[in-house]
Amino acid sequence: MNTLQFVSLCCATACLGGLAEPRVLASEFEPLFDGQSLKGWHVSAKSGHSRASGNQTGGRWVVEDGAITGSQDIVGNGGIVLTDEEFGDFEVALEMNNDFGPDSGLFLRSTEDGKAYQAMVDYHGRGNVMGIYGEGIGGFGSSNYNFDGSPDRIRLRNNSVPLPVLPDAWKHFWRHGQWNELRARIEHNPPHITTWINGVKIMEWTDTDKRLPDKGRIGLQVHGGGDLTKQFVRYRNIRVQRLAERSE
Repeated sequence: MNTLQFVSLCCATACLGGLAEPRVLASEFEPLFDGQSLKGWHVSAKSGHSRASGNQTGGRWVVEDGAITGSQDIVGNGGIVLTDEEFGDFEVALEMNNDFGPDSGLFLRSTEDGKAYQAMVDYHGRGNVMGIYGEGIGGFGSSNYNFDGSPDRIRLRNNSVPLPVLPDAWKHFWRHGQWNELRARIEHNPPHITTWINGVKIMEWTDTDKRLPDKGRIGLQVHGGGDLTKQFVRYRNIRVQRLAERSE
């Protein structure tokens, strides 16, 4: 079997598995970003990523070419942009086309000061995309691969959740310099979290403790530290699907 056949098989298997998963939906996907402005969003400087400004500014967040674009506003000063609305059980989807270098993240049930479950967008030489991390709530995490110095190379990690893409197939599955779709679903509290890349399930993880309120904001991050004033994160087509409570 060649690499492209393997990727096709992985995607087909993952998609079939996804269709078989039970969902209880309260709505279809709703847009969270109008592609023209930050209406419905606000920048928070209250997280630890904004210490370089004395928590006075939360990084640079603008809309460019139909995408929310973020960077540090001064050397070392990042921050988060958050939805004005809070959500409970939901699935969020977006498209990402970040520079390879910035440390970012998709925050789930975030507080105003950035405590959240994070679907990682650590798009740099030793990071990963769509692993899970406890941002400001314990620093725990779960990921099944890491980048191996560049966006087209990965190495597998020992993890209870196997990665459905082999390292040799990654460069065909992940499209560096193009838009890739990321999705994350969070349900219950303590939460059960599932993540996908380009329709393929990457991680599934359940916490054992209740660490945050039942509702919180959806957020995007530019990490503090280093110099990320000339490197950028870009997100577009951001949408949310509210999930109804499941009857036991």
